Amino acid sequence: MAGDSVYRITEIIGTSKTSWEDAAKNAVETASKSLRDLRVAEIVKLDMVIEDGKVAAYRARVNLSFKYEADK
Repeated sequence: MAGDSVYRITEIIGTSKTSWEDAAKNAVETASKSLRDLRVAEIVKLDMVIEDGKVAAYRARVNLSFKYEADK
């Protein structure tokens, strides 16, 4: 069928000094520079880096799906 598609899921981790939202956004925007046809981003884990008792960075683990291109 012409409508069938195949997708790959890859896990990436984005970081930010300000928020988990920015960390996830950084992950997707950076990945989009080398991956084409991104479809869905699923946040699977949020955590923080602690230094000297303070939050130093927010981290977002993101599963990204993108479509495989068919041979032409």
